[in-house]
Amino acid sequence: MFESVGSLVGSPWIYALVALSVLLDVFLPMLPSGVLVITAATAAAAGTAAGTGAAAAAVPDDVPDILALTLCAATASVLGDLVAYLLAWRGGPRLDRAIARSRRLTTAQERLGGALARGGGALVVLARFAPAGRSVVSLVAGAAHRRARDFVPWSALAGLSWAGYSVALGYFGGQWLGATWLATGVSLVALFAAGAGAAYLVRRQPRAAGAR
Repeated sequence: MFESVGSLVGSPWIYALVALSVLLDVFLPMLPSGVLVITAATAAAAGTAAGTGAAAAAVPDDVPDILALTLCAATASVLGDLVAYLLAWRGGPRLDRAIARSRRLTTAQERLGGALARGGGALVVLARFAPAGRSVVSLVAGAAHRRARDFVPWSALAGLSWAGYSVALGYFGGQWLGATWLATGVSLVALFAAGAGAAYLVRRQPRAAGAR
């Protein structure tokens, strides 16, 4: 695996690339931030598992540090949420009209507003795993002028949970299956499965709960 991507995951620039991808995927959900995090974590697993000789030859000399990778991804996630939240806060009538035209955004606004008002911001954490859920939650929270103290702590928990889960998948996949594309593929399937499950749970959140 690392014969083709070793120069990338073995460079300190991997942290910058992961951070930039995670930061921007709140606006461009198609960015492969999850793939990058899992690949880097698999490299870290290979670095700790490799011994000497031929087994270590295919592993970069400087593999990512697990803790640094987790904190990098989590911090970038929170910063991206904040940027989207602040932009939406100042979006004005144009953004309000865009949300009103979208049934998905309108429904999310109703559910999120109630969840944050009740301290039930677990919805923010769930949405972080769902496809494009992070984007919807951050933009809707800002457009609805939800208080930062109601949103930011849940955003931080969401970012740390997502980063920790993604890194753990890559790391333990690499430990169990070795530094192969199979390990990365299995880890990505698990990440996408969590996303599908989170999307299902978010859709099942009662809309009327926001009125309480």
